[in-house]
Amino acid sequence: MLTLHHLGISQSDRVVWLCEELGIAYDLVRYDRDPQSRMAPAAYRALHPFGTAPVISDGDLVLGETGAIFDYIIAVYGGGRLKLEPAAPGYADFLFWYHFANGSFMPAIMVDMIVSRVAPDPKAVAALTARSTRAWEMVETRLGAAAWFAGDAFTAADVMMVFPLTTMRAFLPKDLTTFPNVRAYLQRVGARPAYRAAMEKADPGVPLRLD
Repeated sequence: MLTLHHLGISQSDRVVWLCEELGIAYDLVRYDRDPQSRMAPAAYRALHPFGTAPVISDGDLVLGETGAIFDYIIAVYGGGRLKLEPAAPGYADFLFWYHFANGSFMPAIMVDMIVSRVAPDPKAVAALTARSTRAWEMVETRLGAAAWFAGDAFTAADVMMVFPLTTMRAFLPKDLTTFPNVRAYLQRVGARPAYRAAMEKADPGVPLRLD
């Protein structure tokens, strides 16, 4: 049986959502963060050599890294659903946003989070946060041109991209007032039954941050 090891308020909520969208069976094991440090407990860090979320297990297999987990679940359990084939409209957009989420967007936000704590001079802040500023502007532009990141179809690229737009804001608040397209997109996400079900299972009672 596929087991999702979910660290509370973390990137592993995406894996729960992916499984709900695919309608596949899984066991969910939740781990709470340390209330003082907000870090993963020792039991979670021991699951995988890298010690970070997300982690899944499937028989003797223990797998980390969000993209690898997504590819594994979609291929082994999802019959290839929620990914686009090369001949499909929007294939290149799917690939870009699917990889942009963790390849560029999340690292840029992490830099922002570090800068917000170190608080160097304003010129240094502007230089260090320029990449995340561009990322948010790109996301806003894309969502003004398409309903979903790959185009007309909801795909795994959306499941990847929603975390930095929502849950990550628990660690680094972001005012979305100037991002109307992002806000409208998050309302579409919030209307998906699988998303609501996944978030309730992953982090019951935690605000969804859809606005």
